[in-house]
Amino acid sequence: MRLAKPRIKPLADSEIGDDIRSLLGEQFQGAVHNVFRTLARAPKAYRRFMPWGGYILSERNALDPRDRELVILRTGFNWRAGYEWAQHARIGRACGLSNEEIERVKLGPAAPEWSRKDRLLLQATDELTADAFISDATWEALSEFTEKQRMDLVMTVGQYTQVAMMLNSFGVQLDAGFELDPDLDGR
Repeated sequence: MRLAKPRIKPLADSEIGDDIRSLLGEQFQGAVHNVFRTLARAPKAYRRFMPWGGYILSERNALDPRDRELVILRTGFNWRAGYEWAQHARIGRACGLSNEEIERVKLGPAAPEWSRKDRLLLQATDELTADAFISDATWEALSEFTEKQRMDLVMTVGQYTQVAMMLNSFGVQLDAGFELDPDLDGR
């Protein structure tokens, strides 16, 4: 977390109407997380943002859910997005990542325990978050992935880069029940 308090105050329960709730995907029903409470302060942008984010987290994304979460966690770690990390560590566990793998994401693709596939996903994520480009060598190595999977890899990193920028700059605070990873406490 870069900020100890929000720069943009999340909507209170009394400010969340049916129009805002209707844009939450099935996976977000129930308690409304601070990220959505904050983004809803710009309702027109929120209405456009939610379907795209919903695509990235849906079965329409050709990446296997475990692979997708590996990529999202590395993106969040690279951008020092404590909120993103806390949310997706939990989601990653539900998608098959072990606690050891989640912790290892911080070490990146050089950690020797990764499979070749995981190492490639992490390498591509690092290249995208460093230079907004996957090198020819990495792109070629990713040839075991379909064209759609490679496209969704780039789009997933791009989406969560945007999310990290918003979370960090708006000062979105952790939701109840989530803990800040000490490696992402940038205050």
